[in-house]
Amino acid sequence: MTTQYRETVRNARLDQVDTLVGTAGSLRIYTGAQPADCTAANSGTLLSHIVLPNPAFAAAATGAMAKNGTWQDASADGGAAGTPGHYRIYNSQATMDGTTCVVQGSCGIGSGDINFDGTITAGQQVTINTFTLTEGNP
Repeated sequence: MTTQYRETVRNARLDQVDTLVGTAGSLRIYTGAQPADCTAANSGTLLSHIVLPNPAFAAAATGAMAKNGTWQDASADGGAAGTPGHYRIYNSQATMDGTTCVVQGSCGIGSGDINFDGTITAGQQVTINTFTLTEGNP
């Protein structure tokens, strides 16, 4: 048998993610494959760093939670150019260090959890138009 959760439980779990992201969380886009899990060290080259709005996500409903507000980096970081490979969302809570990965996932050109239409170059504006986290039942 597979464990399943009531929708209110799924929504509460997602809302807790937004709580952990905190009041000034950040989204960072890197090249290459994502690390094994959120506790592993960063990998790849940082392409973009976006300070997230507060709250970062709209309230969860029907087991999903969409980004809130504008997610944009006016000028991509680093001096490096590359193909987006993965993202990490970091916290900002006073009880944490502001560099703790809360969520990570894949991204790419036309694929992944976050889809891009091309490579990212230094100084380019980077905007995330759509992004949704889903807490599914297996």
